[in-house]
Amino acid sequence: MKVLKAFIFFFLILISCSSDKDINDNQSNSINKIMPLGASRVEGNRPLFESYRYNLWRKLKENNWVFDFIGTQKDEGVYNELNGIPFDIDHEGRGGWTSGQIANNLSEWLLLTAVPDIVLFSSPGGNDALQNLPYNEVLININSIIDTLQNLNPNIIIVIEKLAPAKSSIMTNELTNYLEQLQTDITIIALEKTTEFSKVITVDMYTGFSDNLLADDVHYNEEGAEFIASKYYDKIEDLLLY
Repeated sequence: MKVLKAFIFFFLILISCSSDKDINDNQSNSINKIMPLGASRVEGNRPLFESYRYNLWRKLKENNWVFDFIGTQKDEGVYNELNGIPFDIDHEGRGGWTSGQIANNLSEWLLLTAVPDIVLFSSPGGNDALQNLPYNEVLININSIIDTLQNLNPNIIIVIEKLAPAKSSIMTNELTNYLEQLQTDITIIALEKTTEFSKVITVDMYTGFSDNLLADDVHYNEEGAEFIASKYYDKIEDLLLY
C-alpha cells in the first residue's frame, strides 16, 4: 500500500509539473508577442550557422521595447546575455521543412503557445524551391499559413520575407527564376491578404544580399544574421505597441 501511495504521489507531481509547463508555454502578458516562423534560417544551428533572432532580440532590447518571442521550439545554442538578461530562445523554426509541412502543422503549434501579435514569416517557399516542388502549391501553402494566422487573431501583423537567395554557385537559372517570381507573388499575396485590421507586410531580404553573408550554401553567418535582423527591425519598429 505504501508503495502504491508513493507511486500515486510521484505520478501527481509529474502531472502537475507537466501542466505548469503547458500553462507557462501558453501564457504571455507581453503587449508584443512575436513569433519567428519558418525553417532552418529561423532555427539556426550554432556554431555552424546563425539565426537572425539573437541579433533582432538585441536590437529590440537595446531600444527598450517590451516584447516576447514565442513558439514551441527552443534554441539550444549558447548566447551572451545583454545586461544580465538571457536571450529569449522561443521560436517556431524547423530545419528542412517545406511550406506544405508548415501549413499542415501550424494550427497544432498555435494551440501550444500564446497567440502571436506579430509573425515574422521567414523564407517562405525556400525549401520548396531547393527541392523543386510545384510552384503553385507553394502559393497555396503561403495563403493557407496566412489564413490560419488571421483566423486565430484577426488583428495579427504578418511580416513576410522576400527571401534572401542561396549562394550564387547553386543559383541555377531555374532556381533564380523561381525565387524572383516568388518575390512578385509574395507582394501580391500581401496586398490581397491585408484586411482592415490585419496587416500583411513584405520585407525585402533579397536586395543587397550577397555570398559573403552566408555560412554555407543557404544559411546565414554572423554578418548575414545582422543583415536580416536589421531589415526586420526597421520594418517592425513602427508596428510595435508601447
